[in-house]
Amino acid sequence: MAAEKPTGRKLPLARLLPNFLTVAALCAGVTAIRFAVEGHFKLAIGLILLAAVLDGLDGRLARLLQSESQIGAELDSLCDFVNFGVAPGLIIWLWALQDMKAAGWIAVLIYTVSCLLRLARFNLGNRAIDTTAEKTGFQGVPSPAGAMLCFLPMFAAFTMDSAQPFPAGLVALYMAFVGALMIGRFRTPSFKKISFQAEYVRYIFLGFVALIAALLAYPWVTLVVLDLIYACVVVVSLLRSARRAPEVEEEPSDGA
Repeated sequence: MAAEKPTGRKLPLARLLPNFLTVAALCAGVTAIRFAVEGHFKLAIGLILLAAVLDGLDGRLARLLQSESQIGAELDSLCDFVNFGVAPGLIIWLWALQDMKAAGWIAVLIYTVSCLLRLARFNLGNRAIDTTAEKTGFQGVPSPAGAMLCFLPMFAAFTMDSAQPFPAGLVALYMAFVGALMIGRFRTPSFKKISFQAEYVRYIFLGFVALIAALLAYPWVTLVVLDLIYACVVVVSLLRSARRAPEVEEEPSDGA
């Protein structure tokens, strides 16, 4: 008598959709690097923006389908590091910093490692330091927003229809500064936590339509404006953090 084959647990295909979006975002980020190497910087930026959109959708879809998993969270974090840490650093390097050689590469490493530390803190250590930090907002600038801030010089250059109008040293310092913002301890708001009165929903929809229309008609100007608005939010968050009394944090000893 032939032995019965073991029957494995069946998994609905729909539950894999969030992971498909995560992998698609990774493919977009890696392909952006390829286009940057070939000199197609606008296409590279477009793919990073696509990766950011997919990154925003995969987690929400996972919660909607009740398919959240540890492997999905790890995939999302690893893809975020490539898409918003490695890819932006290399794109900026290819666009503006190659002539600086070592100094420009140091700025790329600072930004990339800062993104890595930001994601590692979010995944492992951040909740132990402050259990409410990531529930009511973020500590520091989140990695997708950091990538968008990092691209501000490119957005501005594309708006002016110029190849690279800024001093390379200034771009390098700016990139390193954005990296420092990502690992900062100050609080930044989480826009998904923003709420509003139900009667204003129609105006929110109109504003969203206007934003999409602006992105389609004047993409680079709109991205510059959005970056500047978010930069103002970061400045306000820094000022509030500076006014707040410093909290004493006890570092655990190695033997604990």
